[in-house]
Amino acid sequence: MNYFPEEVLEHVFDFLTSHRDRNAVSLVCKSWFMVERSSRRSVFIGNCYAVSPDRLIARFPRVRSLTLKGKPHFADFNLVPHDWGGYVYPWIEAMVKSYSELEELRLKRMIVSDESLELLSRSFVNFKSLVLVSCEGFTTDGLAALASNCRFLKELDLQEIEVEERRGQWLSCFPDSFTSLESLNFACLKGEVNLGALERLVARCPNLKNLRLSRAVPLNVLQKILIQAPQLVDLGTGSYIHDTDSEDYQKMKSVIVKCKSVRSLSGFLDVAPHCISSIYPICSNLTSLNLSYATGINGTELTKLILHCKKLQRLWILDSIGDKGLAVVASTCKELEELRVFPSDPYLLGNAAAVTEEGLVAISIGCPKLHSILYFCQQMTNAALIAVAKNCPNFTRFRLCILDPTKPDAVTLQPLDEGFGAIVQACKGLRRLSLSGLLTDQVFLYIGMYAEQLEMLSIAFAGKSDKGMLYVLNGCKKLRKLEIRDSPFGNGALLRDVGKYETMRSLWMSSCEVTLGGCKALAKRMPTLNVEVINENDQMDDILGDDQRVEKMYLYRTLVGRRIDAPDFVWTL
Repeated sequence: MNYFPEEVLEHVFDFLTSHRDRNAVSLVCKSWFMVERSSRRSVFIGNCYAVSPDRLIARFPRVRSLTLKGKPHFADFNLVPHDWGGYVYPWIEAMVKSYSELEELRLKRMIVSDESLELLSRSFVNFKSLVLVSCEGFTTDGLAALASNCRFLKELDLQEIEVEERRGQWLSCFPDSFTSLESLNFACLKGEVNLGALERLVARCPNLKNLRLSRAVPLNVLQKILIQAPQLVDLGTGSYIHDTDSEDYQKMKSVIVKCKSVRSLSGFLDVAPHCISSIYPICSNLTSLNLSYATGINGTELTKLILHCKKLQRLWILDSIGDKGLAVVASTCKELEELRVFPSDPYLLGNAAAVTEEGLVAISIGCPKLHSILYFCQQMTNAALIAVAKNCPNFTRFRLCILDPTKPDAVTLQPLDEGFGAIVQACKGLRRLSLSGLLTDQVFLYIGMYAEQLEMLSIAFAGKSDKGMLYVLNGCKKLRKLEIRDSPFGNGALLRDVGKYETMRSLWMSSCEVTLGGCKALAKRMPTLNVEVINENDQMDDILGDDQRVEKMYLYRTLVGRRIDAPDFVWTL
């Protein structure tokens, strides 16, 4: 395969942007392996305990961009203990010695301390981008260190994070000479904001395209920011409350008309519904709209807004829009590719107008380009799911969450097996699936038979026996992540074909029928896997016997053996 000089191969490999493609070419021959190794600039690690920092550095010595994930996905549902692990400091400490040219770091579900951010900010001279999603452990002091020391920072993106407020002056720590910022998202912050520092920062960054503000930024300041940054493409508003007869509100209306570049709109964390009409002039150009935190906008106002958004490709919205509102989405947004409908009242404590199968069917009829959906709903039927499968066969992601997770077909009271069976049979490219509702082993038989491309499956309150889990493990050849909670699967399913776990990234099981003895047997047969038993209520020394059910079990493939930072309630077998 040595037909080309290494310099030519390296140039060709630069056109491969997919991590999977890069991995594939590295397996062709030894020379390709070496060229790919030395030319790899970007690395994705889906589990921070699957490899060690030293192993990463030895494998790829010239990395400039790293994406790293920590806690399992079920941490998003509070199923993983707060102090389970996922610390980023050892990674940054190791990279300081070898990756002096590191420019980008993207972290998800990691523990990030102020010390980590301080070390990061002082160690990488050309650092440009930090994205933190669902991370924890740091305060505004860490953000102040980033602002003070990262002179070439282009992107700071904080998503789904609770940051402890030490002082509200971190924005003022950006030097007066700092002008490189292109993307800033601090919508999740709850503390005070130095509004003057924010205005000055925006004014001196001419390339700023993405800006998402917290609720501490009022409407009159947003109006000033839009005057200074008419080039914004992605805008997240903070507080959007004002008297419609006020001078500030009238100024806002005149300013927003000039924001011709905005294509993505989000925010409205505090909002007065009567103010929403002021954004109508920019809606015709929007391709993305995220109102998943806009609890102050009622269904009627949402529907009026959607009527102005005919170019939407991505819509995140609350279920207060109702089935009738979703019908308006279906008739208006013909370019829609991704839809997420979140619960405005997830615990059913109020009188929220949760959506049903009617809204989903309407969307499937009106939006033929739809390929990704997350749908929280009050009820579902097999007939509706069969219709959706027929209308939208191009789904790659289908996640359905019925608020009562064991609810049967709302009309026939039968399990929803046939409906989900239709989804996996029709959607040949389906890669991610989340199940909900009354389900038997039959649905898992369908998944094993038809979901040939499935990579991630989430199961809750489903199945009747070990057969269900076995159907999935035996049938889904490309499955990488399987997460199960409150289901009747036990040792029989766990131990039947342990070789399957060598091809998967991870398996999570909580509140199932797996016992300590089953976990021990698995660990003994598969030494290349880490099998973690998590029991928050009891110390491991108090576990009496192998027949005791484990509270939570997390299994993952690793190249470096058991981790050294596991807390007392985590037992690595």
